[in-house]
Amino acid sequence: MAKDSTRSVHGTERLDPSTGSVLAPIYQTVTFGFRKAGAVANAVTGVTDDFVYTRWDNPTTRILERKVADLEGGGACAFFSSGMAAISTTVLENVHKGDHVVATRDLYGETYRLVHDILPQFGVRTTLVDSDDLESMKRSIRKDTKVVYIETPTNPTLKLVDIRASARLAHSVGAILIVDSTFASPLGQCPLKLGADIVVHGATKYLNGHSDVMAGAVAGDKEMILRIRRMRKVLGGTLDPHAAFLVLRGIKTLAIRMQKHNENAIALAAFLEKHPKVRTVNYPGLESHPQHMLAKRQMKGYGGMLSVELKGTLRDAMRFTESLKVATLGASLGAVETLVVQPASMTHTQLTPEDRRRTGISDTLIRVSVGIEDAEDLIEDFSQALARL
Repeated sequence: MAKDSTRSVHGTERLDPSTGSVLAPIYQTVTFGFRKAGAVANAVTGVTDDFVYTRWDNPTTRILERKVADLEGGGACAFFSSGMAAISTTVLENVHKGDHVVATRDLYGETYRLVHDILPQFGVRTTLVDSDDLESMKRSIRKDTKVVYIETPTNPTLKLVDIRASARLAHSVGAILIVDSTFASPLGQCPLKLGADIVVHGATKYLNGHSDVMAGAVAGDKEMILRIRRMRKVLGGTLDPHAAFLVLRGIKTLAIRMQKHNENAIALAAFLEKHPKVRTVNYPGLESHPQHMLAKRQMKGYGGMLSVELKGTLRDAMRFTESLKVATLGASLGAVETLVVQPASMTHTQLTPEDRRRTGISDTLIRVSVGIEDAEDLIEDFSQALARL
C-alpha cells in the first residue's frame, strides 16, 4: 500500500481520459445532457451512475470523494458545502422521531446546538456525556439509541474519546458510531478502522488547508453513504465543482503539511507548558496529557491543534490574543497560518456559562491552530505576547 504523501498526491486520481490532464478538470456545469430518453430514466433511478444534475453529483466532486474514501479506508464518501452541512445531513438521515442520541458534551458549538436544541424539536431525545467517561456513555446508551456521536480530539479542550470502546458500546444496541475527526485529519487518525461506522470532517480545515474554501466530508460503507447522498439531494448542501477542485488541490500537500503541523505543535506546546503565565496546556502529544497513552494507541501523530489556559482574567486573554503578530485572531483552524480564538467568546457562545465550565472552557482558554510557519518564530511571537500580560 502506498504511503501517506504518495496517497495524498495521487490517491485514486488518474489522468483525464479525454485530455490527459494531470489535474482533475473543473466541470463547472449544472446540467448534463442525454441523447436517449431511456438513459435519463436509468440515471435518475440509479441504474447507471451517469451524471444528471450537479446538486446530485458532479464529476469533479466524485473524483474528490473517491480520493477521501481511499484516505479514510472507507467504501465511499460524500462531500458537502460545509462541515455543518455534512454533520447535520448525516445525523438527520440516521434518526427519526422517538429515537435517542448519545453525544459527548465536548462538541463544536454548532454541533452542540444541533444535538442539544434542534434534534429535540423533531422528537429525538438526546443525552450528553463527558468525553472521558466511558461508564457514563455505557449507562446512557439505551435500546432506542440509534446514534452515538463523538469528537476526538475534542474542540477546544483536546480531550480524546476511545473510538474502539465507543464503537463496541454503540454496536451493543445496534446504534451507529459517528466520529468527527476534523482535528486529526485522515492521516492522523482512522476511525473506520477502529470500528466507527461514519467519519465526518470539516474539510474547510486540514483537508483543504488554505483558508480559501468551505466544505465538509462524510466517509463510511457504500450503503450508508448512498443513503446520506439521497438526503443531501433533499437538503441541498452539495459541494460545488470549483470548491471540489480546491479541496483536491489542498489534499496533494496534506501529508507534508500535517508533518509540519505536528512538529510545530509539539514544540509550541512544550514551550507553553513551562511558561509561568500559563496554567494548563492541552495537547495529546505531551506526556502530561491525561490521555497521552490513548493518543499513542489511536492516533498517528498528535495533530496541529492545542489549547492553553492562561493565568489571569478574560481581559488578560484578550490582551494576549491582540498582542500576537505572527498568529492571527480568527475563527477557523487547520490551515497553513497559525490562528487563535477565545472559545468562550467566539466558537462556543452557544453553550451556557455553566456548560462551558463543565467542559473545561474557561474565560482564559485560548485555542491554537498551529500553522506551518517556522517554530522558532511562533515561540518568539507567543513569548512576546505573554510578556505583555
